Amino acid sequence: MMDLFEDPTPASNQPEFTVSELSGAVKRVIEGEFGLVRVRGEVGRVSRPASGHLYFDLKDDRSVIAAISWKGQVARMQVRPEEGMEVVATGRMTTFPGQSKYQLIVDDVAPAGAGALMAMLEKRRAALQAEGLFDPARKKVIPYLPRVIGVVTSPSGAVIRDILHRLRDRFPRHVLIWPVAVQGQACAAEVAAAIRGFNAIEPGGPIPRPDLLIVARGGGSLEDLWGFNEEIVVRAAAASQIPLISAVGHETDTTLIDFAADRRAPTPTAAAEMAVPVRLDLLAALDAMGARMAGGIARGIGLRGQRLRDLGRALPRLDALLASPRQRQDAAVQRLGGALTLAVARKRAAHEARAARLSPEALRALIRRRNDGLAASSQRLVTGQERRLERAHANLDKWASRLAPALTRLLGDAARDAANGRDRLALLSDRLEAAPHRRLTQLADRLDGLDRMRLTLGYQETLKRGYAVVRGADDTVITDAALAATTARFAVQFRDGSVWVQPEDDAPTADPAPKPAKSAARARPKGEDPAGGQGSLF
Repeated sequence: MMDLFEDPTPASNQPEFTVSELSGAVKRVIEGEFGLVRVRGEVGRVSRPASGHLYFDLKDDRSVIAAISWKGQVARMQVRPEEGMEVVATGRMTTFPGQSKYQLIVDDVAPAGAGALMAMLEKRRAALQAEGLFDPARKKVIPYLPRVIGVVTSPSGAVIRDILHRLRDRFPRHVLIWPVAVQGQACAAEVAAAIRGFNAIEPGGPIPRPDLLIVARGGGSLEDLWGFNEEIVVRAAAASQIPLISAVGHETDTTLIDFAADRRAPTPTAAAEMAVPVRLDLLAALDAMGARMAGGIARGIGLRGQRLRDLGRALPRLDALLASPRQRQDAAVQRLGGALTLAVARKRAAHEARAARLSPEALRALIRRRNDGLAASSQRLVTGQERRLERAHANLDKWASRLAPALTRLLGDAARDAANGRDRLALLSDRLEAAPHRRLTQLADRLDGLDRMRLTLGYQETLKRGYAVVRGADDTVITDAALAATTARFAVQFRDGSVWVQPEDDAPTADPAPKPAKSAARARPKGEDPAGGQGSLF
């Protein structure tokens, strides 16, 4: 007999926790036991999101602890943790119930030494910097708008698609892609060879020489990006004659090629943005400047016109300006007649006074003195000219004696050059006369060859090998049995003529082996081919 009610659940003294209660209890235990700890380890993966917080891992050869530094703590840090650094982190342990994991809230980080890779990287960086490969004076200016951009990256990753997409959106340019391995042992050699290969392209050749190079790769660990820290890659980037942008990893990743490149981009997409401007922005800026220029010209003309009108209103009237000068002119005209009469009288009196002092004898004495002076000057001039001519003749004789051999040689060379020119002109004239005949002969030979080829490839030659052409009454070519069966009358063209054929009434429409048709052939004179060919018989 079954009980009508279930037995009650056995009582237990073990308390029941909710998930949140248990997570809170664990959190309190861990935070109470490890309220302040100092942990030594190597920094692993580092993440810096837009919030400003810092997420990274502390690891040794066996374990990994997740670490977090909040935005305010990061701002107070003297040393920012970087991947590969060996540090001593001071903070407190806590848990993250949302993922059931524990983590270290880091308040401060102090360097405790570099890891093996970081030590090697720092040593290599110092050596290359001592050689001057990272000198800012060696860096070249990135062209404002390159015509051709060379990209060194993996052709199968998302990096090249991001670069091409960004270039297409901003300002489409011609892109040359040099595929390489972006990690592994072949990475360094292939990247260096790609940089040298782009630089080896000759300007003006069949392959356009890039105006700008972009070496790009997505983010990754220090080991993944190690190929871009190799010395062969750094030296190839520093020796590049083409300006180079390094876009290896994300913003937090730093490799040695970043120091040797002419410019470093935080991401491959940012490298594409550095490479070209935005075309629409340029057009908008150009339109804005054109509008500003037109507006400035219009405003300038308007302001100057208004200024001119203002100045015109400030000027007095023309009648007022000319009234006083007109009055002075009238007064001067009235005084002019008396002034002229007085001036003539004064000039006449002065003339008469001078004429009274002159006599013919005084004039003759003056003329004699002037003639004597003129004769003496003429004598001196003749004597000086004779001496100058004698010196000139002497100099001329001296230069003539020097120039005679050189003139003789010059005339001889000119004669030889003229003779050589005549000979060469005669040779060129003979070649010019022979060239048209030779060209016509070549063209005639070529025309004969083409005509022979036409005859060889024509269907008449095919008919000679045992084939035939079937044409309907309307001169159309019949190519299948069904059409032939429905045709009342057709002509069969052979090598030496054509015959008209009348098919039987009860012949099948598409028999692959039709019965012999009734022949209704009649001879036609040679040359009356229904297809228009020559040598046929109807």
